[in-house]
Formats: sequence, C-alpha cells, structure tokens
Amino acid sequence: MLTNLSIDNYALIDSLEVSLDAGFTIITGETGAGKSIFLGGLSLVLGKRADLSSLRDKERKCVIEAYFQIKDYGLQSFFKENDLDYEDTTVIRREILPSGKSRAFINDTPVTLDVLTQLGERLIDIHSQHQTLRLTENDFQLKLIDALADNKVRLQDFRKTLTTYSSTKKQLEDLIDFQNNALKEQDYNDFLLTELEAAPLKEGILEELEEQYEQLNNVELIMEELSKGDQLMNDEQIGLTSLLSELKGTLSRLSGFGKQYESLYQRIQSVYIEMDDINTELQAFQDNIESNPELLEETSAKLQSLYNLQKKHGVSEILELIKIREELSQKAFETAHLDEKIAIKTRELQDLESALEEQALVLREKRNAVIPSLKQQLEQDLAHLGMPSASFHIQLESVDTFKGNGMDELSFLFTANKGSDYGELKKVASGGELSRIMLIIKAILAKYEKLPTIMFDEIDTGVSGEISNRMADIMKEMSKDMQVFSITHLPQVASKGNHHFKVFKTDTSEGTQTNMRKLSNDERVVELAQMLGGNEVSESALAHARQLLN
Repeated sequence: MLTNLSIDNYALIDSLEVSLDAGFTIITGETGAGKSIFLGGLSLVLGKRADLSSLRDKERKCVIEAYFQIKDYGLQSFFKENDLDYEDTTVIRREILPSGKSRAFINDTPVTLDVLTQLGERLIDIHSQHQTLRLTENDFQLKLIDALADNKVRLQDFRKTLTTYSSTKKQLEDLIDFQNNALKEQDYNDFLLTELEAAPLKEGILEELEEQYEQLNNVELIMEELSKGDQLMNDEQIGLTSLLSELKGTLSRLSGFGKQYESLYQRIQSVYIEMDDINTELQAFQDNIESNPELLEETSAKLQSLYNLQKKHGVSEILELIKIREELSQKAFETAHLDEKIAIKTRELQDLESALEEQALVLREKRNAVIPSLKQQLEQDLAHLGMPSASFHIQLESVDTFKGNGMDELSFLFTANKGSDYGELKKVASGGELSRIMLIIKAILAKYEKLPTIMFDEIDTGVSGEISNRMADIMKEMSKDMQVFSITHLPQVASKGNHHFKVFKTDTSEGTQTNMRKLSNDERVVELAQMLGGNEVSESALAHARQLLN
C-alpha cells in the first residue's frame, strides 16, 4: 500500500509531504483547489508521461517520491525479471528536469518509463472518469468475466500459443512467397550457377593465372634473359662462378693466418654456395622453359572468363564470386526442398490452430459458467444502489478469428428500466448509472485481483443522498482488504472514511499554492458542514455533520 507521498515543485504544489494509512481515506476540497493536481503528481510517479508544464519553478527540477509497503503482494518475481533490488518498503522516485528530461528510479535504480508503468499498474489502480468510459469497452467487460472465471493462466497459455501461431504463419507465408519468386528466377539462377561452377574458382586463382599468362606471353624475353644470366655465371674468362671459385681459393689459403681471414673465408664460402644454387636454378629454368601457344591461349581464355564473371556480378574479388556461387547453390537446394518445407510448416500451423481452438473453447466454457452469477450480482447490487429495474443481457458468441483473448465476441447489454430495450452501455446508461456500475465492478474485481491500493476520483459523480451513502458503504467494505482512496464532493461519502485529507489553496507573495493536510475529528465536522451547507456554517449543518460521522 501507499504509505508516504512527497511532491516538490509540481504545478501549484511547492512542497507537499503526506503520510497515508490503510483503510478508507477521503480526499476533499473545493472545486479548483487542486485535487486533480495531487492526482496528477501521483500519476507521474506511476509512469505517466510528463513535460515542462509540470514544473512550478522552471529553474528547479520537479521531484515526486512515493513509498509503498509491498511485502504481501508477491512482487519479488517482477523485481528479479527487471534486475531490480527488492525491498519490502519500495521507493519510487520521478524527476522532471528543467531541460524537459525525465528520470525514474525504483529503489534508487534508474528504470525506463515502461518498467515504472508496469510496476505502477501492480501497485495502484487510479479510477478516473475517463476509466469509467472504459466500462463501455468490450475488452474491459471481458476482463471482468475472465477475472471471475479465474482465466489468468489460461489466457497466458492461449497468448503464448497465439504468438507461436503468428510466427509460424509468417514463416509459412515467407516460404510461399520465396517459392513463388524462386520459381520465377529458377532458370536464370540455374544458368548463373552452372556458369560459376564451370569456372575455376578458388582463392588466389586470379593472381596465379595472371602470373602464368605473363610468363607464357613473354617466353622469348625470359629465355633471352636466362641465357644472358647463364653466360654471366659460367663464362670461362669472366664468369661469376669461375671468379668466385678463384677468390674462395685465395681466401682459403689465408684462413690459417688468423681469425679475421677465417671469417672472410667463411663468408665467401656462403656466397659461393648461394651462387652455386642460383646457377643450378638458372640452368633448370632454361631447360624447362619453352614456348606453348596452346597453354597461353587456354590461360588467356580462363582469365577472360573470370574477368567477365566479375563484371557480370559487379564484384572485384574471386572470393565474392565464390560467395555468390554458394548463395546460388543454397537457393537451388532450398528451392528443390521448398515443397517439403511448406508441407511441414503447414502441418505445424494446423496443429497450432487446433491447440488454439481447444484453448479458446475452454476459455469460453469457463466464461459462460460465471456469466449467470455475474449478471445476478450486478443486478442485485445495483438494486441496492437505487436501480431496482436494472438488467443485463450478457452473451458470448464464438468467432472464426483468433483474438488476443480467445475466439469470443462479447455482447454486454443493459437496460435501467422495465420494458425498455437492451442497448450498449455507452448508449443507454447515464453518467450516474455508469458510476454505480463501475463501482460494483471494481468491488468485484478487488476480490479476485490482489491489488494493494485503489483510488476513486469522483466515482460518485451523478448520484446523491442515500445512493451515495450506499456507494460509500461499498468502498468502505472494499477497504477491509485493500487501501482505498476516494476523492469526493459528497458529505455522505466523506463521512465514511477512516482518514480525511483536505486539499486547499493559499495565496502567498510568491503566488497561489496547493496544499493538503489531514483533518482532525473536529476539523472533519466543519469540513462536512461546509460540504452540506456552504462556507457559512450553521448549527444545523454542524449537527448534521456530527450525525453523519457518528
């Protein structure tokens, strides 16, 4: 439950801090006093989006902090899933900076607005006049029936299967689209694949062929230069081999006269060995090289083929051609096996459809089982709230499409008078009637949804007298199991609270400010008297107020 709330620099609130208790808490104040500002501040800390207009002083940040006692509400898994530190007393803080940037914290850990909203929905249900209009929506009405039918786990299972079904359906559609496109492109792709498979594609092949082509194309020049090299090496008069041999002999004779001569000899010996190897290779090259026009033509053709393939596919590397070949090969394989894949995926989809239909049928049976008792309870409670002829016609009809909550269309019709035709709530129910229906529904839901706190914002709009007294009794009864707040203009409702806060405005040198404080018993008498008879409090109004409180 909500135990403390502090609001700093928000709208007309300069600084406000209140401590809150369990039970039934009343919040009153004159029209325009700022009750909606208090509610707006609370909504911000629960995840509502904010803007710079929230700041009272545009130079300071707005800070709203709320303390919640959550020990008994099984929220540990939420904290674990979102990597948050769990505390029995959890603190939520929201900051709006002068720059317009917003920050949110749960137990001092920064969180996104989405995470804050998810936690807020588990802590407080703020019922506003806007939410009363939700009563007229089928999704909300079906949520009520599912709560009574204890369908929470079944709905989770259905939605999980529906997610798998949607994913599988998309995969099947993609396969069929791929097959249609693949069949159109198959002949051309097969031609490209055949062409690439015929080419000698391997890493480094282009450089290898270009080198071979240069050698074959310049064979006469190479032969001429090799011959010249052989002559320089082996000429009897000036050949390098002969001269090095003679130098080696000279240094050999010197090597015994000292280490420096021995070192020279070793070095010339190494040079001689290297020159001998070079001479051997030169002669081998000479023996093996020959003109080969056929091989030159073949090499030229291979090169041209590779160049043409690079140009055709718009690439500059052989590795890119290899990748394209592999992709075309994979496409060809997939195309050849598409019928089999489509058949398998079709069977998967059919199995999922059957599972969804079975799950939807169970949901429908559970819903139909509770509809009679819901109808009876609604009509019985509304009779207690001054609508003895109110009647509901609630019926489920199966549909062929899978929806997020099953395969049902809900018909939730209402009439307030005997003999009148049933109609949709939004068309036939007045504001006061909707408020009463919504209060009853909230009271029913409270028994099934373990929500710590609920806040009613003028849910008694459009009613008065004894009916408002009975609505207050319902809220007070709800407060035995949860923390209940009611923002009200009606003294009959205000008198039923365990605690009573008043919102009021004060004018200072710095401008108008909204404040909120808890009333003592004597102050409650005066507040109720003013609600009954206006600011001029009479003895009769005070007596009536005391009677209401007692």
